[in-house]
This record gives sequence, structure tokens and C-alpha cells, in this order.
Amino acid sequence: MTLVKNWTDVTWFILLGLTDDPSLQLPLLIIFLLIYIITLVGNLGMILLILLDSQLHTPMYFFLGNLSLVDFCYSSAVTPKVITGLLIGDKTISYNDCAAQMFMFSAFATVENYLLASMAYDRYAAVCKPLHYTTIMTPNLCMYLIMGCYIFSFLNASVYIGDTFSLSFCKSNVVHHFFCDMPAIMALSCSDRHVNELVLIYLASFNIFIAFIMILVSYIIIFITISKMHSGAGFQKALSTCVSHLTAVFIFYGTTIFMYLQPSSRHAMDTDKVVSVFYTMVIPMLNPLVYSLRNKEVKNAFMKVMEKTRY
Repeated sequence: MTLVKNWTDVTWFILLGLTDDPSLQLPLLIIFLLIYIITLVGNLGMILLILLDSQLHTPMYFFLGNLSLVDFCYSSAVTPKVITGLLIGDKTISYNDCAAQMFMFSAFATVENYLLASMAYDRYAAVCKPLHYTTIMTPNLCMYLIMGCYIFSFLNASVYIGDTFSLSFCKSNVVHHFFCDMPAIMALSCSDRHVNELVLIYLASFNIFIAFIMILVSYIIIFITISKMHSGAGFQKALSTCVSHLTAVFIFYGTTIFMYLQPSSRHAMDTDKVVSVFYTMVIPMLNPLVYSLRNKEVKNAFMKVMEKTRY
């Protein structure tokens, strides 16, 4: 373990990664490389598909395209550095690069948080107000919702970074993680971080609470509406439009709540690493698969693009 003397400021960090076992380096490299390739192909392919097929130019797919963009961005903030570390053994990251990685990851993860809430409102309008859907989910409203997600999330990320890097780092520069995550970096501080931890917890709690309440209220109304449907076909159609989104919601919020709504002093780093792999690498890979495998419109659009490509 490399230590930095008390009178010297930390200018770079060492990321310990997932394991020190040399025999696991190659298998992990292959697994993470495959996951990242699938993430790139899945998310960029979904964006391209939505752009090319005019039938997918609807509010639902506008949000889905942005979800794919966000998944691509926050996976790319973390995964390439992990793959590089496994490939050439370079585990160091500069102070500024660490801050940049943390900013990009936290910004796009927060965008996804509010984007899922916006998508829940879209599903509410589609299921509960089908006759007024086009007048409710206007292009202007969709654009305002997306702009709000990005602006508010990037402002949040600025607060996160300021809160974390206002601390003094003058002890160990060894990060017990595979990327610059806020709890792992805060644990290295030699200053009193109690207030900074509370800021992180309260701000993360506010973001998750607001978005989750919006999702919860939307789906309570949706399920009440669905339960009153007398047509079996209508019930199935209404439910099928929500299943993919609900799956993404449960996966995202389950891991996020576990990671960020507890003080860093209570974090078990080995457990955090496993959970972090799931939400930094696996979720961005799963989202396009979840939405494409259960969606006939996406499948039909894909088949049309393939036919055009062939002919």
C-alpha cells in the first residue's frame, strides 16, 4: 500500500480494482470487454434505430433514446479505465482525472434517475389518458423534461464534486475500489468528513425520493386504471407497456439505494465493489436488451432496417 505523507497533498490515486489475484485478471478482462461491447452496440444501436424509423418518433422512444445515451455515457466514464487497468496493469489515476470521472458518472447516473421518472409520467399519460396523450406529451413538454433532467443533474454533480474534493487528502492514496466513487474517495480523507457525508446522503436522498415518489404515484394510478379495465386484451396491452420500464426502475433503484444512502464509514468495500459492477456495467448493458426483447415496435423497426441494409 502506498502512503502519502501528512504534509503532502494527494495528486494521484491508486485504484486497487476488484481483485489482486493474477489468475482472475484475464477472465475479468474478457468479461468486462464483452459487457462493454454489448453496451456500446445495444445503446448506440437503439439510438440509431430510433433515429432511422419514423414510427419510433414518439415521446416514449424519445425518452428511451436519451436513456440509451445516458447509459452509454456513464458506462464509458468507468468501464474503459477498468479494462485498461486489467490489460496493462495501470491502476493509477490523477487527482483531476479522478474528479472528472466522478463528475461524469454522478451526472449521468442522476440524469437516469430523473429520466426514469419522466418515463413513468409518460406511461401514466399513455395508459390513463390515452385520448389526450398527444396533447399532454407535446414535443415541447418532452424537450423541457429532458433539458430539466440534464441541467439539474449536472448542477447536482457539481455539488457532489465540490463536496467530496473540498476535503483534504493527506493520508493513503489507495482507493479500495475500481473507480473513483464518492464513498471510496471520502474514506481517504484526513479531515472531518461528517458534514460532507451528510450533504452527500441528503442530496442523494432528495434526488432518489423525488424521482421515486413520482414513479410510485404514476404507477399507483396506472394500476388502479388497469384494474378497472374490463377487456382482457386492453389489460394485457396496458400492462405490457409498463413492464420494461418497471424492470429498469427496480434494477436501478435497488443498487443505488444500497450504495449511496448510508455513510461511507458503514460501507463494506468488497460488497460495494460487487454492487458497483452491477450498476456501472451491467445495468447499461441490460436496459436496451430489456426494452428491445419485450417490445414489438423495436423488433419490427430492427427487421425493417435489416431488410433495407440487405437490399
